[in-house]
Amino acid sequence: MRALCAALCAALLLTCPCRAEGPPSVSAASAILVDAESGRVLYEKDAHTRRGIASTTKLMTALVAAELVTDLSAQVEVLREDTLTEGSSMYLKAGETVTVEALFYGLLLHSGNDAALALARYCAGDVETFVARMNEKAKALGMADTRFANPNGLDDDEHWSTAADMTLLAAACMDNELVAKVVSCKTAAVDGRTFVNHNKLLTLYPDCVGMKTGYTSASGRTLVSAARREGQLLLCVTLNAPDDWRDHAALFDYGFETYPRQLLAKGNQSVGLVRTAGSLVPAVPVRTEGEVWYPLTAEERVKAEVRLPEGLEAPAAADLPVGRLTFTLDGAVIGETALVCAAGVHGDRAPKAGPLERLWSLLPWAG
Repeated sequence: MRALCAALCAALLLTCPCRAEGPPSVSAASAILVDAESGRVLYEKDAHTRRGIASTTKLMTALVAAELVTDLSAQVEVLREDTLTEGSSMYLKAGETVTVEALFYGLLLHSGNDAALALARYCAGDVETFVARMNEKAKALGMADTRFANPNGLDDDEHWSTAADMTLLAAACMDNELVAKVVSCKTAAVDGRTFVNHNKLLTLYPDCVGMKTGYTSASGRTLVSAARREGQLLLCVTLNAPDDWRDHAALFDYGFETYPRQLLAKGNQSVGLVRTAGSLVPAVPVRTEGEVWYPLTAEERVKAEVRLPEGLEAPAAADLPVGRLTFTLDGAVIGETALVCAAGVHGDRAPKAGPLERLWSLLPWAG
């Protein structure tokens, strides 16, 4: 077994074929680039400083609303207070009715501050209760340096986040089917309204799959975006970034080219045998339960460790977990998968059926 483990470890010392280059220079005061699947930070610049986030706030508004609504076709009556907000708008009028679905598109594509208020009120009864839910969700996501004072992102001394925290929100949004669908649309026609996405990165960067823009005079330009290439999803956040389109395109190129997603272990891959006791079968084959992926540079080396028992007592069912395959980089665990029995093993110590028992089993009424 030790020889098997050594051979497997040698085979899994991985090398990335791409050429590593230095990170780009960005205009943002705060920036971060994260591999969504692993959570690995590929680039950061002052990513933990609290700053204004402007209309990228609406990602949390959309996420909380998406978890509360049950009917996108439900009609929402627009109140006068929904229309009195300043800034960007989907041009709601007091007294009209609009569907919940239209409010989502108005919120995320037109960045409607009026849509944010109407949606918050519809979902929670009033805006204050909805904002409380936003803060509860932030805490649940681990956004320890985030506080929301409103659902639209207008400047407030009690409204802030960090670039690092916003990647946690971005990941949750990409995991939500409704939010991920809406933020990926360049244009949409809903209930007789036409919406055009303010996020130009969807056009400027072919791999971009959405997210949200923001701007106020106090916060500057803010942008949360996501891009997918060859199965790898990257999340990027910039706060107070005068040249945010270029920042994100450069960071995505850097991430995809320098830290490509690597397959460390295939699912259902044989890793050897474990001796069995109490069975006519001397050993049971063992396989990996799932895949393991991780973004790596050309210079990085991954070590693999197989943990299996010296023996296994029969009977043992197929897919029974018996060990683990763990990957480390510079001593830190970066991924693992269970090792399971690839087949079942029956014990040989069960009492054998006598002649009467065998005859009974052949009768038509026997179980």
